[in-house]
Amino acid sequence: MLDLTYITENADAVQQNCRDRGVAFEIGELLSLAEQRRTLIAAGDALRHEQKEVSGKIPKAPADERGGLVARGKELRELVSDKEKELAAVESALRARQLQIPNMTHPDAPVGPDESHSRTIREWGDKPKFDFQPRDHVELMSQLDLVDLEGGAKVAGHGFYYLKNEAVLLELALVQYAVAKLRAEGFTLFTTPDLARDEVLEGIGFNPRGPETQIYSVQNTDLSLVATAEITLGGLLKDEILDAGTLPRKYAGLSHCFRTEAGGHGKATRGIYRVHQFTKVEMFGYTGPDVAASDELHATIVRIEEDIFQGLGIPYRVIDTCTGDLGGPAYRKFDLEAWMPGRNEYGEVTSASNCTDYQSRRLGIRCKSPDWKGTRFVHTLNGTAVACTRAMIAILENHQQADGSVVIPPALRPWVGCDRISPKA
Repeated sequence: MLDLTYITENADAVQQNCRDRGVAFEIGELLSLAEQRRTLIAAGDALRHEQKEVSGKIPKAPADERGGLVARGKELRELVSDKEKELAAVESALRARQLQIPNMTHPDAPVGPDESHSRTIREWGDKPKFDFQPRDHVELMSQLDLVDLEGGAKVAGHGFYYLKNEAVLLELALVQYAVAKLRAEGFTLFTTPDLARDEVLEGIGFNPRGPETQIYSVQNTDLSLVATAEITLGGLLKDEILDAGTLPRKYAGLSHCFRTEAGGHGKATRGIYRVHQFTKVEMFGYTGPDVAASDELHATIVRIEEDIFQGLGIPYRVIDTCTGDLGGPAYRKFDLEAWMPGRNEYGEVTSASNCTDYQSRRLGIRCKSPDWKGTRFVHTLNGTAVACTRAMIAILENHQQADGSVVIPPALRPWVGCDRISPKA
C-alpha cells in the first residue's frame, strides 16, 4: 500500500504508474475521499475544541447559564459522535481504494502490458544438443516410474500428482541442497504453516476471496492455504517494531504451496509444470527503509538463485519483468527462466521481487533507529530458492540420455544416493 500523503502529492505519477501496470484505477475518487477525510478531521477537531471550552465553563457559570451550557455540551458530544462515524466510513472507503493501487515501479524496469515486453538481461549455460529426439518430463517420468498423475487426479483432481521412487529422493535432495545453500548465506531457516489468516494474505498482496482469486480458502474460517512461504514469512513480524540495527534480516521458509491456477490451459498444465500443490524453499528479507539497502539485498537474492541453478547445471536466462507483469506489490522483479528441452522454450523457475514498503505498510512492520525520529516502515523482499516441481522438470529434461536415463547433478547425489536414474526393467 502506498502512503496516502505520497499519493495525493504525486497523483499524476501514481495514475500513470497504474496505466503502465495495466491496473484500471481512476485516482479522482480517492482524492475526493482524501479531501472529505481532511474536512471531517478538521470539523471533528473544531467540535472537540468547543466541547472542551464548554466543559471548562460549566463549573464557573452562573446558575441561569449552566443549563444552556450543559445542553450545548450534550449536543456537541452527539455531533462529535456523528463526525467520528462519518470519518470511519470515509476512511474505510479510502483504505479500500488505497489497497487497489499497485506499488510504484523502479525507473529502470521495462514498460509494457505483458511478458513480451520484459527484457532479458543475461543468459547462462549452453543449451544441450541431443543426438536423439529429447523427451519431455511427462514421458521421462512415466518411463522412469517417477510420477502417478492418474492417481493424483483420482484422489484430488486434475493438477495433483504422486511423486514416486527416485523423484521423491530428488525432491528431498532439492530441498536439502537449497536449505544448505541458504544456511551458508546466513539465512534463518523456518518450516512455516500451510495456512494463514486472510488479513495476512491481504497484507502480502494476495486476494484470498473473490472470483479471480488463486487461493484456496477454508470455508467458515478466516484461514486460507498459502500459495508461497512469502505469505507466512512476511506475516511473521506483522505489527512489530524492529530495531534497525538488526536489519537486514534474511529468512528462508520451507512450505507446501497451494494454487488454484484458475485460467491455466494448454501445455503449461501438462505434467507437473503448473500444479495445485508443490514444495518450495522461499527466501524473504527485511531491510531498512532505504531503496539502496533493499536493492542490494535484491541483487543478493538473484545471485543466490543463479548460484543454485548453476550448481544444477541448468541453462537459464534472467528476465527484468515489465510493468504489466509485475504484480501489485513488486517495485522490481527478476525471474529466472530455465531452458526446458521438452517444451523447446524457457520456463519460469524462480522469481525475486523488491516490494519496498508496500507490504510492510499493509502489515504494520516498522523499525526504529537513533538516526531518525519515530518509526519507519521496513522494506520487504522475496525470492524463490527452489520450487521443486519446476526444478525437477529442468533437471530431467536437460540431463536426459539417449537410453532414457537421467544423470543426477553432482550437487544432488549425496541426497539422492545415485548418479543416474535408469528405466525400470
